[in-house]
Amino acid sequence: MELLVAPGSFLAAGPDLLDPNFLHAVVLIGQHGAGGAYGLVLNRLSPHTTDDVLDDSLALGRAKVPISIGGPVGLDTLQILHRAPARVDGGVELCDGLFLGGEFESLGRYVEQDPDAFRRDVRLFLGYAGWGAGQLEAELAAGTWLPAPPEAAAVFETDPAQMWRHVVRRLGAPTEGFERQPPDPRWN
Repeated sequence: MELLVAPGSFLAAGPDLLDPNFLHAVVLIGQHGAGGAYGLVLNRLSPHTTDDVLDDSLALGRAKVPISIGGPVGLDTLQILHRAPARVDGGVELCDGLFLGGEFESLGRYVEQDPDAFRRDVRLFLGYAGWGAGQLEAELAAGTWLPAPPEAAAVFETDPAQMWRHVVRRLGAPTEGFERQPPDPRWN
């Protein structure tokens, strides 16, 4: 049985996953195949804004837009997630209306013209979550991750602090009560 997760799907960290990078994390899968997997942690805010990490000669660098932590790998890379293909050039559609990547200049123009765009249509991430060949499949088989169907609206409309609970509740009966469990029973 092949345990591949489709692009655009969510992975909710299982309640026993205690790694601080992924404790109660929700990961959006960007790619998963025989060579490994790539995704973005959706619910880890960072203290950084675009003016901290981008040159102020770019419109986006002057915008002071919040940035999330996409995962522990490649923290020197900036990832774009958006649902504004008519305004942000480029990107790959992961699921209905949700795009990964895009052109920074068009994104900067969009933000200059519409400062609320980030709250509504765009998220930025430093780094990403990555798995080597076979690693994610083994973690899925062990129950470390709980796969969930795509939900593009949740990326922009769910409070990051509540996202894990939201995704776990959507899974229904098999995960009922998980959102109330502490990750480590010793925390009771």
